[in-house]
Formats: sequence, structure tokens, C-alpha cells
Amino acid sequence: MKEEKRKRERERERMADLSSEENASSKSTSLLLQIVEHPDGSVSRPFVPISAPSDDRPDAAVLSKDVPLNPTHDTWLRIYRPTVVHHTTKLPIVIYFHGGGFVVFSAASTFYHGLCEAMTGAISALVVSLEYRLAPEHRLPAAYEDAVETVLWIQSQARDPAAGEPWLVHHGDFSRCFLMGSSSGANMAYHAGLLATALELLPLRLLGLILNQPYFGGVERTPSEIRSEDDPILPLQANDTLWRLALPKGAERDHEFCNPVVAVPPELRHLPRCLVKGCEGDPLVDRQREFVRMLQREGASVVARVDEGGFHSVELLDPIRAESLFAEVRRFIRNDL
Repeated sequence: MKEEKRKRERERERMADLSSEENASSKSTSLLLQIVEHPDGSVSRPFVPISAPSDDRPDAAVLSKDVPLNPTHDTWLRIYRPTVVHHTTKLPIVIYFHGGGFVVFSAASTFYHGLCEAMTGAISALVVSLEYRLAPEHRLPAAYEDAVETVLWIQSQARDPAAGEPWLVHHGDFSRCFLMGSSSGANMAYHAGLLATALELLPLRLLGLILNQPYFGGVERTPSEIRSEDDPILPLQANDTLWRLALPKGAERDHEFCNPVVAVPPELRHLPRCLVKGCEGDPLVDRQREFVRMLQREGASVVARVDEGGFHSVELLDPIRAESLFAEVRRFIRNDL
């Protein structure tokens, strides 16, 4: 266990070192500024290390394996479970969407794999992490569609357990399912939650949305965005680039996919309870506060937590912050928040 924790910490340190080494001549060390756009509309993405699933490692505290979702779209799921699970124990299911501004990173990126692995053990749950289609090759709402397809795939496992995925069928509690995401993944969890309100999901039950530092934007700058020109993780230039690449062609940043407060969707009142997590040092913190105020104003059930200090994606680089996030997720799932 201690060795696994040390390994995860080294992987998170490697992410920071990688950004610094590969972009040493740049004003910012942000990986997001290393996205290269080409005349044909394609992009080259910065290299980040990836991790393989651990289903063949009996010494691991958490096992993981990959299963296909939609071969046509080349989407797949990485499922995590504790190695030791009592045969009568049913675990909550957390569907997780990684960050990266809809443009970069993967469910297999070492830092997101490590986060999901650590979270699985910390909250004692099944975590299902989605490898979704990225922009600009697949602009929004493609990622939202992949997220909803994941929900429906898990529902199909509950409806036909005889042919279902064994880890989910044997260990998953389909009546306790949660959508969770970090950054743009939290944006995905919110929009997938809205879309899911129109679906008949039984025997699956979505009990909550866990939105960690949700990625929202807008045309008019907020004070925290204005201060972020030289932010080491999410500088203003990278923020603008990501939205330009991710939104439908011709859309501005007040589009509903980017700025949820400009037009309140009618489905909002049907959302399950929400946990919105942020920190003062995040360039997006003002957007997150606006979003929480909208949820509260419309009568949604929301728990808001804004920590002092920190930065965007802090849980990937600071193990203490990650443990704090896991503790709040665990309490939210248990309905203790």
C-alpha cells in the first residue's frame, strides 16, 4: 500500500516535471499551451505518459481493466474495483470523466489513472472512467453523447446481468450510481445529468452529480479569469484556445455548453443532488460560484465547497488535496454532506 502511494506521488510529480522540461523556453509551463494547431484544422497534443490497467497484478490494492463502449467511435471504459470485495457487498458506481478542456488527455493518462485508482480504494466504490472523443476532431456535444452512452451501457448491464460485465454485475449497486468529473469532465457530468433526466434508466438510479472544479466560461471575463494570464496550469490564452476548439463551429463562449447561467435549462429542476467543489486559486472559481448560485436560485439540491488556495487540477499534483476530495466524495455518496 505504501509503495503504491509513493508510486502515485511520483507519477504526479512527473506530470509537473514533464511540463517544465518540454516547455522550458516558454513563459508558462502549462501543458495546455503545447497544443499545436494545423492549417487543416487538426491538432498535435502534448505527450503525457499513460498507464496500463492492472487486472493482471494480484498484488495491487485496486484492480482495473478496459472494456469497449462503442468501437465505431473508438470509445472504451476503464473499470476500477478494490481487489478485496466481499461476495455479498455491493459497491456504489461512480462514472468518471477526465479533464483536459475536451481537447487533451485520456482515461489512460497516468495522472488520471492514478487518481481513479486512489479514489476507488479511498471511497470503496466501482469507478468507471470513460475514454471519450476529443475535440476538435469531435466537437461538443460529442463528449456529452459518449457520457450518456456510458450511462446507458451501465443500465444494460443491470438489465441483463447474465450477459453483463462481471465486475459490475457481481459487485456494483445499480441503485447507487453517480456522475463525476474534473474540470471539463465536470462540465460533462453536468450536461450528461441534464440529458439523463429525459431517460428511463431503471433499474439504474442516478443519485448525484460530483462536479470537481467544473470547466465553464463566457464572453465577459470574470476577475479570476483576468488574473490568470500567467497561470501555470490554465493560462487565459489556453483557456480561450480550448473553448475555440471544443465548441461547435461558429459558437461563442456564451453558448450553453460553455456558459450554463445565460439560459437556465428546464431540466435543471430534475437534476439529482450536486456536489460542486472548487478552490480560491482556480481561474474558474468565479464561474463556479455563478454556477452554484444558479443551482440554488432554481431550487436544485447543491452542496458547495470552495477551499482556500490551491489551483486548477490541484488534486492531480497534491496528494493531500486528493485525499480531501476523496473524503468529501465519500461523505456525499453516503449522504453525510
